[in-house]
This record gives sequence, structure tokens and C-alpha cells, in this order.
Amino acid sequence: ASVAMAVPERVVTNESVAEGAGVTEQWIVHRTGVHERRHVSPGERLQDLAAGAGRAALDQAGVAPEAVDLVLVATVAADEILPNAAPLVARELGATRAGAMDLGAACTGFLSALALAAAQVEGGRGENVLVIGADVLSRFIDRTDRGTAALFADGAGAALVTPADGRGGHIGHIVLNCDARGADSIRASHEDQIIEMQGHDTFKSAVLRMSESSLEATRRAGLDLDDIDLFVYHQANARILAAVGEKLGLDSERVINCIDRYGNTSSTTLPIALADARERGMLEPGTNVLLAAFGAGFTWGAGVIEWGA
Repeated sequence: ASVAMAVPERVVTNESVAEGAGVTEQWIVHRTGVHERRHVSPGERLQDLAAGAGRAALDQAGVAPEAVDLVLVATVAADEILPNAAPLVARELGATRAGAMDLGAACTGFLSALALAAAQVEGGRGENVLVIGADVLSRFIDRTDRGTAALFADGAGAALVTPADGRGGHIGHIVLNCDARGADSIRASHEDQIIEMQGHDTFKSAVLRMSESSLEATRRAGLDLDDIDLFVYHQANARILAAVGEKLGLDSERVINCIDRYGNTSSTTLPIALADARERGMLEPGTNVLLAAFGAGFTWGAGVIEWGA
């Protein structure tokens, strides 16, 4: 029914990242496609970003917070170990009758939460489910590690899922998969709380799995790739976006790319990309949109949406 985003005001340029990571600004752009990203300022909390995105999504849809049945927050970076982020976000929104839970599937988190939200609505167990992706990865990067410092960023995005009103809009089957044989490729321990990533292995797996799941999702939807108007992939790395597009033979104009301004915000990239696409006039009622993501675990998935907002 709506999609919105919220990002920190603080813009971090490649110049400042390059100095700490021992690389050039050109190296960052060439290897990641990122020109700038947003990081939280001291005292700024994940729940504030999540609530900001959620509030904007509710306002767009014209739904009061008291009418929300469930708040799902996909995140790997809640402000505390306990309590989880979702009940705090629900309280800040005024969603006084909603259930609330966090969901962890790394960069596939928002897509996984969207699948759960659709099932709740389809099963008649809720009419208004607020799905939020929110991550503050700047807390967990080594500023001297060029592979992560140049890439990861902070932000939040939200979508409200409601029953179809007969005027279009449909969430198709969402394919979800995992393979823990790749678990060591992206890790962050409780002790160190620093993201460590094997970039080459992650790159190859991300391209393969998002390509495979794109084909499976379109097949389940009874569509061909040519029937998809807009491809919204997890904004992991501009080179991954290009490789997936090349593997599937997609026109670059149909693949949203906003990693240049926002970086890799993990579970947040899909709703940020959707909100960005809408602002650029790329989303209209009836538009066929393919969503796909890949994250630590490994986890991945894809699904086709007929845009209805």
C-alpha cells in the first residue's frame, strides 16, 4: 500500500573513507560503485530511523498507527540485545494494538519479512502489517578494512502490506532459500562485533543465487523476464548488479541502481530502492517489479510484485 525511507542526515564521502582505508576515491567507485553513504551521528538510534520510515509509510497509505496489526523489523543491528527493536518502534509509532517482532536474515531480511506479512494478510490474521528494514552497519565496520568500510551504511525503509482493494496490486510467491555452507563468508562475532567478509566468494554466490531466484520467481508468477518492468535487487555492490543484469540479459534501464548515494544498507536496500524508484517516476500502479536479495548465511530469495500503491 505504500513504501518510504529514512536515512541519517550525516553524509560520509569517499574522501573520508579512502583516507582511513588506505585506498583512493577512484578505487572505491570502481570496486563498489558507491560515491557516498549515510552514517548515524552519536546518539542517533536505529529505532528512530525505523520509526521515521514506518511513520512515513503509514501517512502515505492513510492508515492510523492504531490500525496496525503487526510490526515486523528486519535488522541485524538493534540498539540493544534486549529489548528487540520492533516493540520500541511500535511504541514510538503509537501502534498500541500491534504485535511486534524482529526478524534476522541479514540482507535478505526485508524480503523475508515481506513474505511473512503477505501470508498474515492472505490468511486473514491481520489487515495492516508494517514491514520495516533497518540497519546501522557503521557500528560494525573496521574503518581500515577497505572491503567493508567503503561499502556498508545506515538507513531504514518501510512498506505497509494490506488486503488488495480490487484496483490492482499483488504480492506473488516469494522464493526463499539458504545454504549455510557459505556462513563463513560474512561473519560478525559477539566478541569483536566487526563485520568480516570474503568478498570474492560473496560476489560469486550473490550473482549466481540472485540470478537463479529471479528466474524461479518469474516462472512461479507465470511471467518471462521481458514481462518485468523493474528489477529491484539488493544494493550489495554495483558490480554485482551489473553482473546479474549481464547474466540475465537485462537492459540496465530496468535495473534500479541507488547504491551510489546510499551504499549497502543490508536489510534496508530493497525498500530504499523502491522508494527511490517511486521518486524517479519508475513505479506506477500495474508495474511488474521483481525483488531479489542475497545476504549472510547464505540466505537469498526473490519475488514478483504487481505494484498497487
